[in-house]
Amino acid sequence: MVKSKSKSKSKKSKTSKKGKKQSKQSEAPLLSLKEQLAQKRKAQKQRQELIQWLFMTLLPGIFLGAIASVVAEPKMGVIAGAIIPCFGLSYKYPRKALWLFLIYMPFSGTVVYMLGGSALLQLAKDGLYIPALIGLYQQCRREKKPFFVPQSIMPTLSICLVLSLLTLFFVNGLQLTGKESGQPFLQGVLGLKIFLGYVPLIFCAQHLLKSKKELLFCSRLHLGLAITCCILGLWQYMMLKSGRCAGTDHLSGVELFKASLEARCYIGGALLYSPSQNMIRLPGTFVSPWHWGWFLIGNSALTFAAAFSDSSFLWRIGGLVGMALVFVNAVICGQRIALALVPAITILLLILTGQIANLKRFIPIGVGLAVILGIGLATNPELVQERIDSFKGRAEASPPQAFIQEQFEWATYNTKGLLGNGLGRATNSTRTFGDISLVETYYPKLIFEVGVIGTLAFLAFVTHLTFTTFQAKQSVRDKNLRSFGSSYWVFVLIISYNTYWYPLDTDPVAVYYWFFAGVILALPKIDRQELRKQKLVEQQDESDVQKNGKKKVSKPRIATPAV
Repeated sequence: MVKSKSKSKSKKSKTSKKGKKQSKQSEAPLLSLKEQLAQKRKAQKQRQELIQWLFMTLLPGIFLGAIASVVAEPKMGVIAGAIIPCFGLSYKYPRKALWLFLIYMPFSGTVVYMLGGSALLQLAKDGLYIPALIGLYQQCRREKKPFFVPQSIMPTLSICLVLSLLTLFFVNGLQLTGKESGQPFLQGVLGLKIFLGYVPLIFCAQHLLKSKKELLFCSRLHLGLAITCCILGLWQYMMLKSGRCAGTDHLSGVELFKASLEARCYIGGALLYSPSQNMIRLPGTFVSPWHWGWFLIGNSALTFAAAFSDSSFLWRIGGLVGMALVFVNAVICGQRIALALVPAITILLLILTGQIANLKRFIPIGVGLAVILGIGLATNPELVQERIDSFKGRAEASPPQAFIQEQFEWATYNTKGLLGNGLGRATNSTRTFGDISLVETYYPKLIFEVGVIGTLAFLAFVTHLTFTTFQAKQSVRDKNLRSFGSSYWVFVLIISYNTYWYPLDTDPVAVYYWFFAGVILALPKIDRQELRKQKLVEQQDESDVQKNGKKKVSKPRIATPAV
C-alpha cells in the first residue's frame, strides 16, 4: 500500500508539472495564420533592407579602400574601406551600434596598436558612436518621441554649449588670422568634441534601456567586459614577469623610466616595466597606463553595482569576482591613483549606498573579497610594499592639494580674456593640430581653455546633472533598481567634482560618466513598468482565485463512506 501511495504521488507530481507547462504554453499568445504571415513578411523585409544597405555601403567602401591601398598601404586600404559600411550600418541600426560601441571601447587600444597605431584608428570608435547618435535622433523624430530627455537639464547644458561655441568661433577662429601655428580651428573642433561630445550619451542611454531586462543586460555586459579586461591585464603582467615580454628593464638611462610602444606586450599600448627601478606602468587593454588606471577606477563602481544589486545570485558572485580582479589589477598596474581610489570608492559606495548595513549580503561578499585579496597579498608581499612606498613617496614629494592649487594659480594667471585661450589648447588628443600647454588637472585645464565663465557654466551643468540623477534614483521604489541607481550615482558624484588629472578627457570615464548618468535617469520609467507588471500579475491572481472559488462552490460535495 505504501508503494502504491508513493507511485500515485509521483504520478500526481508529474501530471502537475505537465499541467504547469501546459498552462505556461496556454498563457503565451497564440498567433493567427494572418499574424504569422505578417511576421514572416516583416522579417523578410528587414533582411532585404539589410542586404540593400550592405550593397549601398560596400561598393563605395571598396572603391575608397582601393584608392587608399594604392596611395598609402594595403592595411590603410582595409581600414578606409571599412569606414563607409561601418558608418552606414551604425546609422541604420543605432541601438545595436551603441551596444557595439560600449563593447569595443575597452579593447580599442589593443585593436589600434594591432593595426599599426595610426591617429585615424584612435577615432575609430566614433565611427560607431556618431552615426548611431544621428540615426537614433532621426528615429525619435520619425516616431514623434522626444530625444532630449529629461528637458530639465537642457538650460544649463545649453548655456555651457553656447559659451563653448563662442570660444570656438571668437577665440580659435580668430587665431587663424594671428601668428598661431598649426590649425587652431580644427584643434578647437576636436577639443569641443572631447569636452562635450559624449554628453548625448545621457539621452542615448534612456532610449537603450526600456526595461529591467535591458538594465540587467547592461550591468552584466559591463561586468563581463571588466572581468575579461582584468584577466588580460593579469596575463600581461605574468608575461612581463616571466620574461616572455622584455619590458623596459633592459634599457638604460632615461629610457628606464619612460613608457614605450616598443615594449608593448601583446595587448594595449605603451608600457613601462622596470622592476629593478621600482617602475611599473601597465596599459592593460588600453592605449596607455593612464587610461587603464581610470578603467579600473570606473569599474570599482560598476562591479560593485553587479555584486550588490543584481537579482541573480550567480551574477552577484560574478560581481564579487570582478571586484577582486579590479583590486588586484589596481595593485599590479603601477598607477598610484588607481591604488588610492579603487579602495576609497569601494568604501564610499558601501557607506553612501547603505549596503554596509545589509549584513546578510555584505558579509559573504566582504569575506570572499578579503580571502581573495589576502591570497594575492601573501603571494606578492614585496610588490604590494613597493606600491605603498611609491604612493607615499609621491604624496610626500608632491602633495595633491598643493599640486592642484599650483595648477589653478598657473591657469588663472595664463588665461587671456573671458573666453579662455581656445578649445583644445590644453588637451593632449588635439596636439596633431597645434601646440598645447600641459595642464594636468581638469578644472584648471577648463579655465585655461574656455575661461572662468565657461568653467563655471560647466560646473553648474554637472551640479545640475548630479542633483537631477539623485532625485531620479530616490524616486525609485524597487529595491534592486534603487541599489543600481545608488551605485552609479556615487560614481557620477565623484567624477563631477574630481579635478585631479583629467578623467573626463579620457576613455573610458569620458563615456561611462555620461552614459551611466543617463542610466540613472532611465530608472524611474523602468520602475513604473515593473509596478504595472506587478499590479497586472496581482489582478490576474485575484481573478484566478475568484474563478477557482466559483468552480469549487458550484460543485456539490459527495460524502465519502467511513472506512
